[in-house]
Amino acid sequence: MARPVAAPPAVAPEALLRRLQWRVVRRLDGRVQGDYRTLFRGSGLDFTDLREYEAGDDLRHIDWNVTARMDTPYVREYVEDREVTAWLLLDRSASMGFGPVDRQKSLVLTEIAMTIGHLLSRGGNRLAAVLLDDGLHTIPPGQGRNQVLRIARALLDPPAEPSGHTTTDLGTLLRAGLGVARRRSLVIVVSDFISTPGWEQPLSLLARRHDVVALQVVDPRESELPDVGAVYVEDAETGEQIFVDTSDPVFRARLTEAAEQRQEELVGAARRAGTDLFQVSTDDDLVRALARISELRRQRRR
Repeated sequence: MARPVAAPPAVAPEALLRRLQWRVVRRLDGRVQGDYRTLFRGSGLDFTDLREYEAGDDLRHIDWNVTARMDTPYVREYVEDREVTAWLLLDRSASMGFGPVDRQKSLVLTEIAMTIGHLLSRGGNRLAAVLLDDGLHTIPPGQGRNQVLRIARALLDPPAEPSGHTTTDLGTLLRAGLGVARRRSLVIVVSDFISTPGWEQPLSLLARRHDVVALQVVDPRESELPDVGAVYVEDAETGEQIFVDTSDPVFRARLTEAAEQRQEELVGAARRAGTDLFQVSTDDDLVRALARISELRRQRRR
């Protein structure tokens, strides 16, 4: 993957948040009608009581032990825990700098984090973040608009220059999440999932303890090179350069096939770890992308 030729223009956190409130949050309010628990949260329920089963009750709430003893179906009643601590696990590694000059993957990650953070903090929830670049940067839980801006400032600052060419270990970020999110929380992982192997186990542990949403930020040019002739491309993380002929249809077909195979493997690995992997592209409309994720999560809970 080629390095971007220029850095995106600097954006003030306050200006970006106002822009997202106007262009994304208002439109998203209309599409999901305030159902942000469905969009970003799992069940978030606390057990309160038992009662006899009634037609229309959720079969998943049947208490089979009590049902066997009483010889009649009983269901557990729950009350929703409306306040949640949300941990954003955010990948700022070198490969996230790929994409169009004005909309690199890192900017899409920032927009996702700020949108989700704003929506959750608006409901009184606590928000925290762990950022991965050349190291780990933890922003402890906090509430309100100032906390969203605190995370935004960290994301909009240029990432630390790597000390050498290394491939991202996403497992480092996920293990950090395991260490800081001690109570059951909402954990939102945002990354391109370009990583050394081994991230599946910590993701599985997170999914057992928390409600996990995994968002993969991609750029179409990572799998479909345009026909621009013979060029050098450089891996943004390892620094490796290769000379390729993008006008060769066989080469382009092999690249697309390899990308599709890798994506299938990623989706399968995430599912085995206990969560779905949702894609957001640099050329996606963020409102439509988040509304699509909301609908998919709703369908899979039926």
